[in-house]
Amino acid sequence: MKKSGAEILWECLVREGVETVFGYPGGAIMPTYDAMLNYPIHHVLVRHEQGAAHMADGYARASGRVGVAIATSGPGATNLVTGLATAMMDSSPIVCITGQVPITAIGGDAFQECDVVGVTMPVTKHNFLIASADEVATVVREAFHIAQSGRPGPVVIDFTKNAQIEEVEFEYPDEIDLPGYHPPKHAPMDSLQEAIKLIKEAERPVILAGHGIIKSHAFAELREFAEKTQTPVAMTLLGLGGLPATHPLSLGMMGMHGEAYCNNAIQNSDLLLAFGMRFDDRVTGNLRTYAPRARKIHIEIDPSEVHKNVRVDVPLIGDLRTVLQDM
Repeated sequence: MKKSGAEILWECLVREGVETVFGYPGGAIMPTYDAMLNYPIHHVLVRHEQGAAHMADGYARASGRVGVAIATSGPGATNLVTGLATAMMDSSPIVCITGQVPITAIGGDAFQECDVVGVTMPVTKHNFLIASADEVATVVREAFHIAQSGRPGPVVIDFTKNAQIEEVEFEYPDEIDLPGYHPPKHAPMDSLQEAIKLIKEAERPVILAGHGIIKSHAFAELREFAEKTQTPVAMTLLGLGGLPATHPLSLGMMGMHGEAYCNNAIQNSDLLLAFGMRFDDRVTGNLRTYAPRARKIHIEIDPSEVHKNVRVDVPLIGDLRTVLQDM
């Protein structure tokens, strides 16, 4: 049965388990809004597109599911940028769908035309431009997979108006073919053995628990590791809650807004075990004098974060929960 690109979008969102979207209508996205009335998805009308992106982000953090925001072309799309940047920095899985001028008008400075892909590229994990209706199902499937796998993050789908209106046969893809995208789960065994050796040799180790603990639901693994090794746990702002504050091994929050004794423990440690954190400047302060006598082990799903701010002795690239289980 043939469906319009807009109808296919909503069919795909329903199949991805989406129940709520946040958005603001406009001419370039109007066919999608017209089709929405036939689907069991609750729409929250915002007063500004930036609010839609932030609401989708908040929804994702609170529910653990992908948040969805919708905006029109041009200024509607550019108003999403602050929310996208926030979601990117904090690894929040959201999908933002923006209207775009017809594919034949792109490059001609049409009304409210904007290079949404180019504008949002620095603040998204990935983005797509849908040029025709037969791309919709595959793009939505891939967008949701990318947004919530590996290190989660925002994805933009720029939806041309012609693709919203065109009618094609609809079939939702069962499998995803992304040959260049394979987030690692297990760290190499030789790196694990090297890390274990450093842990056994350490006399003043400290765990630095970051947002990755929350994102990977590694609460039990963190607690078990800390208790077995009797290693105190310092937490970043977004890592708070990774270990209960009342736990005897909890040092509380680190960094410029954290506890002095927590920072002192880090500065005087001989081994730092960074679990899903990125050595932010609010945590490290002066990099030249940061934990000068400590060797460093870094468990991180995103290879681009390793050695970015602080050189580490043993990088462990993989899913945090899985790597802790392997250790």
